[in-house]
Amino acid sequence: MRSVWVGTEPGALRGAVVTIGNFDGVHLGHQALLSEARRLAAARGVPAVALTFDPAPRDVLRPDNGIPRIQSLERKLVHLRRHVDDVLVRRFDRATASMEPADFAREVLGEGIGVSGIVVGHDFRFGRARKGDAALLRDVLAVEVAEVEPVCDEAGPISSSRIRELLGAGAMGPATALLGRAHELVGEVVTGDRRGRTIGFPTANLWPTGGLVPPNGVYAVRAEVDGAWLPGVANLGTRPTFDGEGSRLEVHLFDVDLDLYGRTLVVGLVARIREERRFGSVEELVARIGVDAALARQLL
Repeated sequence: MRSVWVGTEPGALRGAVVTIGNFDGVHLGHQALLSEARRLAAARGVPAVALTFDPAPRDVLRPDNGIPRIQSLERKLVHLRRHVDDVLVRRFDRATASMEPADFAREVLGEGIGVSGIVVGHDFRFGRARKGDAALLRDVLAVEVAEVEPVCDEAGPISSSRIRELLGAGAMGPATALLGRAHELVGEVVTGDRRGRTIGFPTANLWPTGGLVPPNGVYAVRAEVDGAWLPGVANLGTRPTFDGEGSRLEVHLFDVDLDLYGRTLVVGLVARIREERRFGSVEELVARIGVDAALARQLL
């Protein structure tokens, strides 16, 4: 029988202060929960741990919901681990969804993890029919349960749904403000048609996977290479001036010449410069790429 835990098992983390959520995007609102968990854990001398679920509960309960993930599980774990000591991932299925809240609290949080404290959002609900809340956790587990108020800006509470809307509109600046970092696309660098090198703009080509892909267009970017974030400009789309087939991300990094074939590249989309369009000639395209590159340098 497969484990209900993905990766880390809870045994080594007994006594931890745990914060619970889907954490899609690990945005500033989520970071407030993680920070409070870290503060309480430090006071107790225990680990601060994030507990999340895979698949996302909504994808099990409403498989046709059509809501994209902001990021893959792998990238979510990377960002969560920047804020807490470890992450627990529990498989979510119909059996988990049907658990009575008291049973989930007792079996998963109490007996399974042995929590010494819990941090949740002000509107946290869990268990069958979402009947569980912070008060029930206190009653069942007899531990401190901290409720964190939402982080807000002038438009209201920061949420994953707001960020999805911004990314879907290509509004990278406002999305970055809510995420606390640039939205990332990830993919393995593959061999392209090598046309970029012949026109003076060599590119790393990748098929972005595992996260929300914003509209096609030209973006100012930073790509992570060997721990350094290198500036560049990228085209996301189908290259309509040439073949117009197969959407991909083509990244031109400034002032470096690196062999990235076969490597996994993380690309942060800092700003959208313009929409993708077809040019009348290669010469027109090259001239426009020069303008785009100059704009990207300014933005970065």
